[in-house]
Amino acid sequence: MEQGRDVVRRVVSLVPSLTEAVAVTAPELLAGATDWCTHPADLDVVRIGGTKNPDVPAIVALAPDLVIANEEENRPQDLAALRAAGVRVLVTDIRTLPQALTELERVLVDGCGLARPGWLDAAGAAWHGLAAGLDVTAVVPIWRRPWMVLGRDTFAGDLLARLGVRNAYAGHAERYPRIPVEELRAAGAGLVVLPDEPYVFTAEDGPESFPGLPAALLSGRHLTWYGPSLVEAPAVLGAALRAARTY
Repeated sequence: MEQGRDVVRRVVSLVPSLTEAVAVTAPELLAGATDWCTHPADLDVVRIGGTKNPDVPAIVALAPDLVIANEEENRPQDLAALRAAGVRVLVTDIRTLPQALTELERVLVDGCGLARPGWLDAAGAAWHGLAAGLDVTAVVPIWRRPWMVLGRDTFAGDLLARLGVRNAYAGHAERYPRIPVEELRAAGAGLVVLPDEPYVFTAEDGPESFPGLPAALLSGRHLTWYGPSLVEAPAVLGAALRAARTY
């Protein structure tokens, strides 16, 4: 607990993965979460809108001791409005796995005043010394109409690299560049990685745009969420990637 801070008894989360992290560790703390917070499946808290359009007055009315957010998922103006209303806001910044583990401890231990949860240690152990297993360059679309892909400096790209998947656009100037599909097809990749969020790619929606290229359909929660899902993510993602390579 930060020196001088009051005990945290009510938390509002503006990030689905952080919602799950708190709910698994200390569910009694959660007073509110976004409409996109889907885990745990039995989560029963007040909903306060989306990550990009939270209902600021509704959050303030919940009288939280702490609002947890992320610099990429949440808008600065919403966080500023919460602070102006006297609400304490903790903002995470996560671009790599080590950052995720450090920031999760900051949220749960420093922010919420909890003991370090066992699942956080298990997540670190699951990824520590992980054998890459693969050696392939991939394009990683995250949206279509227009097509957008993972570029530089992303959490998902870091996880994929640890599994042996090189992002073809890791050197791009933008983090989520818009790339015409014709250019994606000509990028020289040996694999297309299609997560089911933020765009819901499926076997019928996505692979057909990359004829002749193996497609790995991945769980977006395991690829992009930083929380308890990190414990099983190496096994889940690795199995899907290997299946695509051997199909």
